[in-house]
Amino acid sequence: MTTLSGVETAIRLVYLLAAVGFVLGLHFMRSPATARLGNTLSWIGMALAVAATPFFLTSIPDKSFHITTTAWIVIAAGTIVGAAGGLFSARLVKMTDMPQLVSIFNAVGGGAAALVAVVDFLRINSELTGSAGMPLDFSIPVGLDILIGSVTFTGSLIAAGKLQGWVSGNPIIFPGARVLAALSAGAGIGGVVWLAMSPGMVPFYVLAAGALVFGVLLVLPIGGADMPVVVSLLNAFTGLAVAMAGFVVGNPILIIAGALVGASGSILTKLMADAMNRSIMNIMIGGFGTTDAGGGPAEGGGTTRLVSGDDVGVQLAYADKVIIVPGYGLAAAQAQREAADLGNLLEEHGKTVYYAIHPVAGRMPGHMNVLLAEADVPYELLKEMDEVNGDFDTCDVALVIGANDVTNPAARRSGNPISGMPILDVDHSKSIVVIKRSLGFGYAGLDNELYTNPKTGMFLADAKKGLNELLAAVKEYL
Repeated sequence: MTTLSGVETAIRLVYLLAAVGFVLGLHFMRSPATARLGNTLSWIGMALAVAATPFFLTSIPDKSFHITTTAWIVIAAGTIVGAAGGLFSARLVKMTDMPQLVSIFNAVGGGAAALVAVVDFLRINSELTGSAGMPLDFSIPVGLDILIGSVTFTGSLIAAGKLQGWVSGNPIIFPGARVLAALSAGAGIGGVVWLAMSPGMVPFYVLAAGALVFGVLLVLPIGGADMPVVVSLLNAFTGLAVAMAGFVVGNPILIIAGALVGASGSILTKLMADAMNRSIMNIMIGGFGTTDAGGGPAEGGGTTRLVSGDDVGVQLAYADKVIIVPGYGLAAAQAQREAADLGNLLEEHGKTVYYAIHPVAGRMPGHMNVLLAEADVPYELLKEMDEVNGDFDTCDVALVIGANDVTNPAARRSGNPISGMPILDVDHSKSIVVIKRSLGFGYAGLDNELYTNPKTGMFLADAKKGLNELLAAVKEYL
């Protein structure tokens, strides 16, 4: 039996505390009301893990393992630069740009995990002599780490580009794209098997190239409106890559943290896909989504009724219960504070106000929650779809701000792309107002039947400008 030294025991206890922090952090992040506490516990756990790692490195009993002074300087510099970069970007990023930042962080996490495996593989491969080979318990995690991490790296960069507008949000499909994607996926998976059975530089190059190319081809054909699911899936990939890196270097906290991120990301991805009533495979095959731009006037036999800011102001002033439905149009216009100001004004005059949150509204999981939390909307007013849908029956005015497919009654009928997708029952309200720049359709390419509902008034305006008009009108009538 090996006896642990005091330092080793202390390191394991710190890692255990860090793991507890990660688990509790995820637990508390389930609710907007406790999300801040969950985030705090998570970063404390990570800080403990990072602080303990230098001691972990110095406690390795293998005498051939030695960290030079130069290596310590590189580690310190990387830690400082990385921490400063993360703090700088997180503080300066606009809430509307948070999906892009999350995608960049996914890319960094997946890429860093892959590099851990690359470095260890190159080191071990250079030390092999004669018929000596790599043990499978090393070569398999290395191969999987490089595969998953490389796919995550390039895929997340493309996702960030789509979200930022640097890459078209429309599905990008070119002749032979499917075949090339299948070949690159085969090269990546085959490279893992080849590397495990016969380690060498050729299978390494095949694996790395196939995985990097497949990451690009995986995300290119996916429409911008499917990005909530893609971001969540790539987050799960990052976790799996980190867990594999933990197996490669023998660090238990990497394994625990990566497994937690991978599992939670996978569950969230499934929930997001269910909210769109589509399978994850259907989304990843791509070629379905479009951008929110474009579209045309509503069809299907109905006509739209246009309203002015004064018309809507009167409705809101005399309403007792108002439900605000935020969508990507609110995020694009950065109008979350105006929405919150309107809600606060109505509440000050005795109105009941809720904010209805659809799981896939926006461009990442929880996008609307993040935006409204930044505008200091009380957590108890943020109602998830299942919780709020029953309230629309007693709602005087439903104010839809830039949401499209998640409010389209066509989802209740069969035979169209969103059939069966759970939606917010906005059309059950006594009166409906939609603030939108145009009558354009959403990612499904369908005209929104809500727009031709006799109870619906279309207030065509940018969300920020339109809400400011409503604020002025409501103040006048109240």
